[in-house]
Amino acid sequence: MEKDKNLYSPIFKVTKEKRRALHGHNSKIIWFTGLSGSGKTTIANELEDILHSKGISTFILDGDNIRQGLNNDLGFSQEDRKENIRRIGEVAKLFVDSGIVVLVTFISPFASERKLVRDMVEKDEFIEVYVNCSLAECEKRDPKGLYQRAKNGEIKEFTGISSPYEVPENPEIILETSNYSIKECTEILYDYLKRLL
Repeated sequence: MEKDKNLYSPIFKVTKEKRRALHGHNSKIIWFTGLSGSGKTTIANELEDILHSKGISTFILDGDNIRQGLNNDLGFSQEDRKENIRRIGEVAKLFVDSGIVVLVTFISPFASERKLVRDMVEKDEFIEVYVNCSLAECEKRDPKGLYQRAKNGEIKEFTGISSPYEVPENPEIILETSNYSIKECTEILYDYLKRLL
C-alpha cells in the first residue's frame, strides 16, 4: 500500500500516437494461443517476415525466450504461470505504447489470463489468434519431445496432458493448422491484419 502512494504516472511529450506516426502504422498485440506444437511460433515467424518486408516495425515475444530471461525465476505452478502471462502482458503493452506490432506466442491456456492482457490495452489493440490444432496432431509433431516427457511424468502440469487448455470463445481469428499449411495460415492471418495496421 505504501509503495502505491509513492508511484506516479509520468507524462511524456512523445505519445503513443506520435510514435505510431513515426512508424507509419498502428501498433497491436497479436496474441497467438494454442497447444504446444500447434504452430504459434512458426506462423508468427513467417508473419513477422512478411510484415518486416512491408515496412512494419515488429518484435516477437516467445514463451521460450522470455522464460530464459525476464521470467527465468518462474516455475510452472498455477501461480507462476499466471505471473508469467501477467509480466508478458505488461511488456507487450509497452511495445504497443512504443508504436510497434508485437507478436506474442504463448500457450496461455486460461481464458482469464488472456482477458487480463486484453484488458491492459485499448479495445482495438489486442488481436487474439487461436492456433487450433488437435491434441493428437500436436502429439504427433511434438517438436520438443514435451508430450512424451509429460506422459512419462517428467513434466508436471503440462497443458493438454495434465493441465487443461481453455479454448478461446471469441478470438479475432482462428487458424486451423491441422487442415492448412503454415504458408496458408500465415496468408490468411496477413490478409486479416493488413487492414488493421
